[in-house]
Amino acid sequence: MVTYNNACSVPSSFWLVGIPGLESLHIWLSIPFGSMYLVAVVGNVTVLAVVRMERSLHQPMYFFLCMLAVIDLVLSTSTMPKLLAIFWFGACNIGVDACLTQMFFIHCFATVESGIFLAMAFDRYVAICDPLRHTLMLTQAVVGRLGLAALLRGVLYIGPLPLMIYLRLPLYRTQIIAHSYCEHMAVVALACGDTRVNNFYGMGIGFLVLIPDSLAITASYVMIFRAVMGLVTPEARRKSLGTCGSHICAILIFYIPIAVSSLTHRFGHHVAPHIHILLANFYLLIPPILNPVVYAVRTKQIRERLLHILKAGAQPR
Repeated sequence: MVTYNNACSVPSSFWLVGIPGLESLHIWLSIPFGSMYLVAVVGNVTVLAVVRMERSLHQPMYFFLCMLAVIDLVLSTSTMPKLLAIFWFGACNIGVDACLTQMFFIHCFATVESGIFLAMAFDRYVAICDPLRHTLMLTQAVVGRLGLAALLRGVLYIGPLPLMIYLRLPLYRTQIIAHSYCEHMAVVALACGDTRVNNFYGMGIGFLVLIPDSLAITASYVMIFRAVMGLVTPEARRKSLGTCGSHICAILIFYIPIAVSSLTHRFGHHVAPHIHILLANFYLLIPPILNPVVYAVRTKQIRERLLHILKAGAQPR
């Protein structure tokens, strides 16, 4: 570390605290966090395997679900291995470049996931409101382009975050980050100098992603429900509502923890630090855990194919 004055220095690495205030419980906290991470990995890999093996699931909705599974694996793997290393081995040190890379992956793929939910809402809107054109509009090429657009948006929006920190904020008051991963605001708060640009950009991107996406998704499902209520047979209404119900559950699982964590971070000044850090970790873990469960339990096609594969594997040879 190069020191320029008594207060600020150029760090070569940062020190992640883990869960502030609960350091003595880290080894015990590793049990639920490790278990949740294992469930997330197994669940999302299972979804990917089932869709890949079953050709009848090679449809737009399931391709988007696979994208969601990959994103959830990236999000959870960007943080959990390091967090478990902190819990188990006290490996709190993280290089500056590694810290900024982790920051990019977390915020980028959270943005990409929001874009995929928006694409899934569009897919359901076309499938229910204009079913005759669904296969014509949402070909595999179009699905791929929508996924690529979500990825590019995430890269373009989030890429400047670590870059602005690297170029504008070389000096820091301390190396100690009171967090379990390199969250943007947690790192910026340690910097010396003017951080207003970084703060405004971070908040602006959050509003630019979450508000338009959530409004567009809400509008899509309002139109979907109006169309569903106009279906002739109760069976058709029940099937359409069941499919949409899975998507709505997954969307709420994603947006609610983000909203609670963000509001707690910005306005919950009296909330204990360990509560805030636990919420921040849960918003990266809960969607990867629950998304496969929601789709496996509520989506008949995936549930049936998964049971078929399990039964086939259990049969004696």
